[in-house]
Amino acid sequence: MSVLPTDSLSTPRFVGLPSFMRLPMATELQGLDAAIVGLPSDSGAPFRTGARFAPNALRAMSVMLRPINPYRGHINIFEVLRVADAGDATCVPGYEIESLAALERALDAVVEAGAVPFGIGGDHSVSLAGLRAVAKRHGPLGLVHFDSHTDTWDSYFDGKRYSAGTMFRRAIEEGIVDPARSIQVGMRGSLFQPADVSQSVDLGLEVITCDEMFALGLPETARRIAARSAGHPAFLSFDLDFVDPAYAPGVETPECGGPTARETLSLLRSLQGLNLVGCDVVELNPSYDGPGQITALLGATVMAELLAILAEARVRERSR
Repeated sequence: MSVLPTDSLSTPRFVGLPSFMRLPMATELQGLDAAIVGLPSDSGAPFRTGARFAPNALRAMSVMLRPINPYRGHINIFEVLRVADAGDATCVPGYEIESLAALERALDAVVEAGAVPFGIGGDHSVSLAGLRAVAKRHGPLGLVHFDSHTDTWDSYFDGKRYSAGTMFRRAIEEGIVDPARSIQVGMRGSLFQPADVSQSVDLGLEVITCDEMFALGLPETARRIAARSAGHPAFLSFDLDFVDPAYAPGVETPECGGPTARETLSLLRSLQGLNLVGCDVVELNPSYDGPGQITALLGATVMAELLAILAEARVRERSR
């Protein structure tokens, strides 16, 4: 199976069905380094629903992206990595636990084939399915989590334990995330209770709030992320509400006062030394996106930067 994307210098971007970055659709998973997997579930959303439509919105805007990343030595991602779009996992709308199980089965197939899953969600609860699938292969994972909320609450709505606000507590309880190798970045805004941020610290996670991130500076924040994960297998989860809603309005739970799109991409481009074994970009809600689909374009760009992180790591491995 060819794994090179359609050449947009030869075939216009508006021609054909939009796969992620115009990659081929996977006819098989064996032999891939990475697979894009849509995770179209929003049954865990405590506020705005609509993230079930995010995977195809991301795909549609990703046709704007090109294969060479100039921020990592002009690496051509798809000359280094064999990547395909594996389509969407299925789910059971309105049934959170059943949906997580269905998503996990789809991601299991990717991991068992030896590929790194790149999930495009979906509300943030889909990360629990990704963590479960990847941890079966790699053991307890370091979590690198970009968000404006910790998502470590114990329950929502009369004791419901599975939602987009509880999945990282569940992952720690299940032993699939090692908090000693995990870090959360970007927390800000008003709180339900005084412990909304400290509850993550109590679980053993390192937390860099948004204010602390700007006080430290983006290069130092990137260094702390790398030091925390320390080369161990890491799962990176990027919630688009990490970004200020002026630049990413189409999200489930917008939070004022965050970084710009430029600052966000600068931070991701500064990350070095991550042993990336799984990742996702979540919480795009196309129904609330602005003119020009700016949130979808940013989400697709974030995913392309994560692919470049993996490509750069593979180049280093092969040069040893």
